[in-house]
Amino acid sequence: MITSGTKLEAQDPRPATRNTGPGTRDPRRIALVTGGSRGIGFGIATALAKEGFDLAICGVREEAAAAEALAKLRASGREVLYVQADISKTADRQKLVAAIRERFGQLNVLVNNAGIAPRVRKDILEATEESFDEVLAVNLRGPYFLTQLVARWMIEQKTAHPDFATCIVNVSSVSATMASTGRGEYCISKAGLSMATQLWAARLGACGIPVYEVRPGIAQTDMTAAVQAKYDKLIAEGLLVQPRWGTPADTGRAVAMLARGDLPYSTGQVILVDGGLTLPRL
Repeated sequence: MITSGTKLEAQDPRPATRNTGPGTRDPRRIALVTGGSRGIGFGIATALAKEGFDLAICGVREEAAAAEALAKLRASGREVLYVQADISKTADRQKLVAAIRERFGQLNVLVNNAGIAPRVRKDILEATEESFDEVLAVNLRGPYFLTQLVARWMIEQKTAHPDFATCIVNVSSVSATMASTGRGEYCISKAGLSMATQLWAARLGACGIPVYEVRPGIAQTDMTAAVQAKYDKLIAEGLLVQPRWGTPADTGRAVAMLARGDLPYSTGQVILVDGGLTLPRL
């Protein structure tokens, strides 16, 4: 369990080295990106691979279904581990972390990216408990308890080697603060993830583990494909300050900045990647 008395000075999480035994040092940096084989997760994984991170990727699909994305990541010259895992399930979270321990022996960065939208958008007067439970299990309970599991391991690593660089990034959404009554369960899950970021930042600050939230806006992914025409029209009518769709690469660059350690004294903060969607305007 997390040792409440552990006190470590905050470290600048730049390229990490790890003592693996007397006289040896391992310069690798390892990042786990949940849902990293498509959409925003793939954009994040691609950006981290360019930064020199070896990757652990998880998803609910069989590895063969993610083969094309994994091949692209491996073409960057980085080592990539894929684990089929549903983060909403306790056993799968444990399996995922155990596989990373066995393959890499360390973990520097956790990116809680995996998330789902409701299977059917319904007005909150008609929404079902089943949809609410499913969305919150993946989008909130899963990352909350995966963070708990990973944070315990990160504390072990930093206790053994105080210069071991770590950070945790939660990928939420502008829906954390913008109400969409046709998908209330999604908004609530992202609002909860935003508070989870603050909680983990407060708990892990003294351990030298910064925790951040990256909040994308309208991003062009599989999740938004069904509403593309709607948002094309809204963007053309001035919905955004920067009049274009966001891309997975936009979010990837933001996460890479945090993983590099560019904001070591900003734990608990929100990085908006929304093209000015939430900027108040008259």
